[in-house]
Amino acid sequence: MGFLWSIAELLVAVIFIIASFLLTAVVSEAYRRRHDNTHDDAPSFFEDPNSQKQVPCPYIHDPAEKYISLVIPAFNEEHRLPGALDETINYLQERAGKDKSFTYEVVIVDDGSDDATKQVAFDFVKKYTVDNVRVILLGRNHGKGEAIRKGMLHSRGELLLMLDADGATKVTDLEKLENQIHAVASKEFRVGESTSSDSSFRISDIPLAAFGSRAHLEEQALATRKWYRNFLMKGFHLVVLLTAGSGIRDTQCGFKMFTRAAARKLFTNIRLKRWCFDVELVFLCKWFGIPVIEISVKWTEIPGSKMNPLSIPSMLWELALMSMGYRTRMWKICS
Repeated sequence: MGFLWSIAELLVAVIFIIASFLLTAVVSEAYRRRHDNTHDDAPSFFEDPNSQKQVPCPYIHDPAEKYISLVIPAFNEEHRLPGALDETINYLQERAGKDKSFTYEVVIVDDGSDDATKQVAFDFVKKYTVDNVRVILLGRNHGKGEAIRKGMLHSRGELLLMLDADGATKVTDLEKLENQIHAVASKEFRVGESTSSDSSFRISDIPLAAFGSRAHLEEQALATRKWYRNFLMKGFHLVVLLTAGSGIRDTQCGFKMFTRAAARKLFTNIRLKRWCFDVELVFLCKWFGIPVIEISVKWTEIPGSKMNPLSIPSMLWELALMSMGYRTRMWKICS
């Protein structure tokens, strides 16, 4: 009996040591990242492959110059990116041809790719000019969240859309998000009255967000998706519920639209750099009281996903950092 008690005490001691180590690591890393939202970057430039000149990057605090910006993070996407860009730009050009007030830009953020992603992106800049297609090079891999943050901070649109490089969601579905943002702005903020009294009013001035959602496909997805992805997503949803609260059924869909005012608040505060930055966006939307509209979109699972069972520890790590950072107020939120 004494032997069993000794084993139990040893196990408790080991668990306590491991828990103490993990807690110390989380606190230390959360503290280290407390100023990561300040983003004191050196002046950024876009490279123009046609003129061989550098074009200064705009910043999210500057006035909007385009109606919409599409931000596409890309890491080793030399094969999937061309098709997605062709479909996206063809759609944008068609809309611009019908409506002269519809101006756009596509911002491709190369997240340290070691394949030909950079060259693919610059080929589109050469074809469509640096005014319509721009490339940001991060140099080394930082993570999807950091790539999107960088693209959002240096975009010119009144509306800013993030979408994946694989084309899993049809770009035409941006109209669903766009229409809902305009509808909510008109209803809740009385856009019609504002515009009649203030000709300088723009949709970019109202903080709103619209999230694409695949929740309506969940039953079908459970039947066709690989078992480990179902396990990962179910567990992740539970942890997200505990971390960021309820209200959004699909936090991880890579198809999200923000007004410029919302993007300014969110992406100057975001700290997570990889898979869980979407959860931090939900948390920050709730903190700022930014209305979030969740809208069903068409979605197709494209081969080549970079999410796998090895992503679980990284996701849990980021959620632990986020919870620690915000709950202890180490992570200050700038308004």
